[in-house]
Amino acid sequence: MRIYDISPPLSSQTACWPGDTPFEQWKVQSFSKGDAINLGSIRLSLHTGSHMDAPCHYLEDGATIDQIPLENCIGPARLVSLAGEVTISVSRLERLQILNEGCPERLLIRLCSVQDAYQFPSHYSCLSSEAAELLSESKIKLLGVDAPSVDRIDSKDLVVHHKLGQAGIVILENLLLSGVPDGAYELVALPLKIEGGDGSPVRAILRELPE
Repeated sequence: MRIYDISPPLSSQTACWPGDTPFEQWKVQSFSKGDAINLGSIRLSLHTGSHMDAPCHYLEDGATIDQIPLENCIGPARLVSLAGEVTISVSRLERLQILNEGCPERLLIRLCSVQDAYQFPSHYSCLSSEAAELLSESKIKLLGVDAPSVDRIDSKDLVVHHKLGQAGIVILENLLLSGVPDGAYELVALPLKIEGGDGSPVRAILRELPE
């Protein structure tokens, strides 16, 4: 069964949200300096690369990343493409017929027409408030997108975050979905167990299901 790695690489060139902490890596010890080991350190935002938002990132009394139910992060998932529209409407979601009786517990949506892990996107599609409300009333436990946010880049009220989070839906952002066909998969996307964290980078993969 094929495995798709849907996490972008982390390096000093990795794009980050404007004004956020960029990824930095340095050697503390190294063989080239005559040390007995290689030993490195990193500095980064908790929302670097493919990452999971904890509810406390956007809700004052929300759960922290170490309180995320891990069963939401592993299991059957469906990938669909909705890129091309500024805002994803309810009717666009309904036409996919993914929120019916066979609704997946984990839904991944391709929102970016073109992805570059080293370039912050100038624009991307996002869910409307009504579409987020529709998802919040479904069986979905996790929503993942290939955009840096489920809300617009200029959003101040983060309506989509709030509607999903209040429904207990885990938010996974900035996935690398280029080259992955739409369809059914097994998702594995585990956050680090950071006490009190408002988010965490994840190494996310999609695994093809057996025929």
